[in-house]
Amino acid sequence: MSKGKGRKRAISAGSIIAQVAMILGAIIMVAPILWMISTSLKQPTAVLTPQPHWVPNPPTLENFAGLFTKSEEFPVVRWFINSLFISCTVTLLVLLVTSTAAYAFARLQFKGREVLFMVVVATMIIPGQVILIPVFLIVQKLGWFNTYLGLIIPGLASAFGVFLLRQFFMTIPVELEEAAYVDGAGPFTVYSRVILPVAKPALATLAIFTFIGAWNEFVWPLIITNDISMRTLPVGLMIFQGRYSLEYGTVMAAAVLCSLPMVVAFLIFQKRITEGIALTGIKG
Repeated sequence: MSKGKGRKRAISAGSIIAQVAMILGAIIMVAPILWMISTSLKQPTAVLTPQPHWVPNPPTLENFAGLFTKSEEFPVVRWFINSLFISCTVTLLVLLVTSTAAYAFARLQFKGREVLFMVVVATMIIPGQVILIPVFLIVQKLGWFNTYLGLIIPGLASAFGVFLLRQFFMTIPVELEEAAYVDGAGPFTVYSRVILPVAKPALATLAIFTFIGAWNEFVWPLIITNDISMRTLPVGLMIFQGRYSLEYGTVMAAAVLCSLPMVVAFLIFQKRITEGIALTGIKG
């Protein structure tokens, strides 16, 4: 009995320590975000005080209004629209390209399929910085400098997306497709009406990761554009911060505007993300 009680106490103590560690980790991660929001809602005179406080008293939207009053020099709304348009377009096209490629690798029989798939997967070990200059030169020769094509097309190649969806497609029973073929469906109908609906968790996972990556992309939009109206929000935020480095409230308001879509996307798709990671991680 004493050994059993000792084990229960040890397990209980370990569980408490783990929970405390997770709570502390969550506080450390969330605190900067809460401070960013708090600072964005403070009056300019209340940002730098001898005794900083978390709750704005009184809260104000003056910093957010300041973003739009500087729209001629820093078109924040245009940057936001650019980021939203580019991120949504890249996400949709990546889903289309990777899902068709993954379906081909998972179901179609052709010579060299496995070798080609391994080549695609192997490209994930190549750092993006290695191909940055060659891709830039290609885009420049195509005349896509300072264009949406230059900002969107290079981001459509996703070896991770092909790998993720291919592994998920491999878990789908072939009998579902065979039944559709018996009913007279063609390959495209099977792909669009049978495979894609079943693969919604994996597609949602890839969509949210792609959207976050496209929204947070900084280096590529920085080097492929020099027109202020073609900048994305992360690049614009860097320029804005360099110009108004001492206006902390306004800079934090711009940071809130930049991070807001990510928070909304996570709150909406967090269930899908969890399901997709669990399914692809266990069955893949």
